[in-house]
Amino acid sequence: MIRADRLATLYLFHQLRRRCPLRRSPRIPILMYHSISQHHSNGAHPYFETATSPRVFADHMKFLSEHGYRALQLAEAARYIESGQKPSDPSVVLTFDDGFQDFSAHAFPVLERYRFTATVFLPTGYIVNERGRFNKRDCLTWHEVRELDASGVTFGSHTVTHPQLALLGADDVEHEVRRSKETIEDQLGHPVDSFSYPFAFPEADGRFRAQLQAVLAARGYRQGVTTVVGTAGARNNAFFLPRLPISDCDDLRLFQAKLEGGYDWLHPVQYAFKLAKFEFS
Repeated sequence: MIRADRLATLYLFHQLRRRCPLRRSPRIPILMYHSISQHHSNGAHPYFETATSPRVFADHMKFLSEHGYRALQLAEAARYIESGQKPSDPSVVLTFDDGFQDFSAHAFPVLERYRFTATVFLPTGYIVNERGRFNKRDCLTWHEVRELDASGVTFGSHTVTHPQLALLGADDVEHEVRRSKETIEDQLGHPVDSFSYPFAFPEADGRFRAQLQAVLAARGYRQGVTTVVGTAGARNNAFFLPRLPISDCDDLRLFQAKLEGGYDWLHPVQYAFKLAKFEFS
């Protein structure tokens, strides 16, 4: 399958960025992984793929280690972004949505090998004491979550039922945001301050963004991530930070280009589609 975003990134935008670097505040790549498994979306375009095989994931982490990258906690990265300060070493944030069990089985051993930290966002309605399932995949149990938490993994909220929040009423949005945070805090015994927005983030809907930010702030969240494409910088809202989607389709050339900002060109295209959809809805 011809992948236009890969061709444009590798042969145009990444090359332009390298040859004509812009003077701007430091940007930090926040990587968005989902399942670390061989399970792929049947017939999905590579842009929408969410599974990363254990082999490819190990290659990604090896690349980061060999190129001197340090994995930051999301809260630590948010402080750098807000202050405009540049980390002393090349830095990255590793995030995993949906709380799949394969994070424990396949991702965490590799992270331990390279001494990388990560943040896992849990849809708490599917995280139970036995073994729950979400999107036809096994999820972590609360026992596994507590073990990973004790080993240095950070957990954040991914709502309760993983809905498209923009389609819900205000009371339901507040419940999804509040209850998921309370559940994780009850299970772990310490505060949770990070949130991951499920599905495509409606960035063109300014009214909804303002309402959601008010709910997040009122419930004690301090930073959040979205599906908005790009590296994160000082101009980004700390509650709605952009990320870089990563999957099995990311060979090391494309992976490096994404880390270095070569994929950021896609955000204006993404936003234009969202704006058109919002205005005609």
